[in-house]
Amino acid sequence: MRPAIFPLLPDPGCLLLLLKKKEEQQQHRTESRWFYCTGKHFIHYEGLHHKVSWLFSPARSEITSLDSGNIDDILNNADVALVNFYADWCRFSQMLHPIFEEASNVIKEEYPDKNQVVFARVDCDQHSDIAQRYRISKYPTLKLFRNGMMMKREYRGQRSVTAIADYIRQQKSNPIREVQDLEEISSLDRSRRNIVGYFEQKDSDNYRTFERVANILHDDCVFLSAFGAISKAERFSGDNIIYKPPGENAPDMVYLGSLTNFDLVYAWTQDKCVPLVREITFENGEELTEEGLPFLILFHMKDDLESLEKFQQEVARQLIGEKGTINFLHADCDKFRHPLLHIQKTPADCPVIAIDSFRHMYVFPDFSDLSIPGKLKQFVLDLHSGKLHREFHHGPDPTDVAPGQPIQDLASSPPESSFQKLAPSEHRYTLLREKDEL
Repeated sequence: MRPAIFPLLPDPGCLLLLLKKKEEQQQHRTESRWFYCTGKHFIHYEGLHHKVSWLFSPARSEITSLDSGNIDDILNNADVALVNFYADWCRFSQMLHPIFEEASNVIKEEYPDKNQVVFARVDCDQHSDIAQRYRISKYPTLKLFRNGMMMKREYRGQRSVTAIADYIRQQKSNPIREVQDLEEISSLDRSRRNIVGYFEQKDSDNYRTFERVANILHDDCVFLSAFGAISKAERFSGDNIIYKPPGENAPDMVYLGSLTNFDLVYAWTQDKCVPLVREITFENGEELTEEGLPFLILFHMKDDLESLEKFQQEVARQLIGEKGTINFLHADCDKFRHPLLHIQKTPADCPVIAIDSFRHMYVFPDFSDLSIPGKLKQFVLDLHSGKLHREFHHGPDPTDVAPGQPIQDLASSPPESSFQKLAPSEHRYTLLREKDEL
């Protein structure tokens, strides 16, 4: 099955397009069928008409309509809020409305307190400022919020009443496992990132802060807690939180800040749960692109952990100050053969470092230069300054030319990228399909 009508997405990168294509292929093999509108176009998958079984008229539900005047107040006071970002002209938004309303009816019976769970919607044509604020580029998009904070993973399950209701129930479930014996801590799965809280009592401000953080980061870490006499041996200086990193011999790290300061606890826990260098896969690729930051990617063979460790060390040494301006990622060379082809590389060339700006891909000259002080940082700074883009099209800047070397001899030095064939146009997905057998 192939997409029959293709959306016009703004300024996609080479890797983004390939991830999107791969994701579509995987979704064809599952029951989670997603239909989107982007711009005034929509994605339509052939052969799936029989799956469109949600055209019904349930009892009306009061879905909260959000605008710039009420959005912050409503979301900040909701334990959990599921927001439907839609466009009236989009047929898939129209199809989702009755499902969303019926799911709201089901959940409100289970959670009658209006602040426990909120179902809300935003008309993105009427409130484009809100759509831009949350980087909405396709309709409908379902985003989850907790106490006003948008979660990084949007809802991508089935568009059915049962699936959406189950998703909310899951979000309302307790993400913290209570241990009954400290021996359970010694037998933890040390391949995971574990956060353990030791508290005198559950009914405390300290634990409520811990619980709030766990609700947000439970997809990234395993959260555990112990109370009273069970936790007493670990509370010699009062309630505390400990991070147990992956690795049997990795030392524990103790949180030393205020346990009632949510911002401090969240920042510390996020730093431990979300690694500085994350792996990009076909499953999480779209989520990463939605963060809106360019990628600095190490392509390496799966068993080449030495290159990955070097990359992680140099990112931490040279680029910690750039966190928030670029995403640091690593990828399996075998799985990402297509992006490598676009920079004229194959798995045999790995390890390879590249930047995907969502417009072009730029290759770090030589992996062996990684440990040269400031080399990797300058590569990233050259992206931000526009130097990489200029040199991609026009060759090295005159100031970089060696004395006596003619500029014109270097003008053709940047390798041509097949990305130019994938520039925004109505044919770019077709070109990707033609490359499918490469």
